[in-house]
Amino acid sequence: MSESPTPLRRQPAQRRSVERVQRMLDACAEILDESGYDGLSTTRIAQRAEVAIGSVYQFFPDKRAVAQALALRNLEIFGDRVSARLTEGTFSHWSDCVGAVIEIFVEMHRTIPGFSVLRFGDVADLNLLDDAEDNNAVVADRLRGLIVEAFGVTDGPDLARALAIAVEAGDAVLKMAFRRDPVGDPRILAEAELLLHAYLTAHIDG
Repeated sequence: MSESPTPLRRQPAQRRSVERVQRMLDACAEILDESGYDGLSTTRIAQRAEVAIGSVYQFFPDKRAVAQALALRNLEIFGDRVSARLTEGTFSHWSDCVGAVIEIFVEMHRTIPGFSVLRFGDVADLNLLDDAEDNNAVVADRLRGLIVEAFGVTDGPDLARALAIAVEAGDAVLKMAFRRDPVGDPRILAEAELLLHAYLTAHIDG
C-alpha cells in the first residue's frame, strides 16, 4: 500500500487547532447525513462548525479534502474496533472473525454520523483514501494487516487476493442490505456472513 494521503494542508499543532479540525469533521458528517455529498460545501462546514471560512481553508483546500479526512477517521475507528475485537475474541480459524467484522461495520453504519453516506469514501471518490489504490483495496490491506498480526497467518499474495475479493463481495452485499432497509436487512446481513465465511474457508488454509 502506498503512503497514507494527507488531506490537511498543514497539521494542527495546538490543542485548539486540533479541536477545531475535529469540529469541522463532525460538521462535515452532520451535513452528509442531512444533504448528502452534493449538499456539502466549505461554507456550510464553516457555519456548522462555528469557525471562520478562513479556518477551513487554513487546513483544507476544498470539501473533498474534508471528506477525505473524515473517511480516514472512519477507517481508523474501524481498524481500532476490529483490532480490539480480534484481541478479545476466541476464533478457531481467522476466517471465523468475518461475523465480528461485519457487526462492527453495521454498527458504524447505524451510529456514526456521516458514515452511512460516506462509508470509506465511495460517494466522493473511489480513490479517496489513497490516490494509488481504490478505497476497497485500502480497507482490504488494513484488514490483512490486522489478521496477520492477530492470528499469525502467513502473509502473501494468496491472502491479499482472497481478502481483496472478500471485501469487494462484502461491499456489494452490504450495500444491498442497506438499500433494502435503512438499518440493514438482517436476512441479507446473515447471507453476507455466510457467503464471505464460506469463500474464505474454502480458499485459504492457515
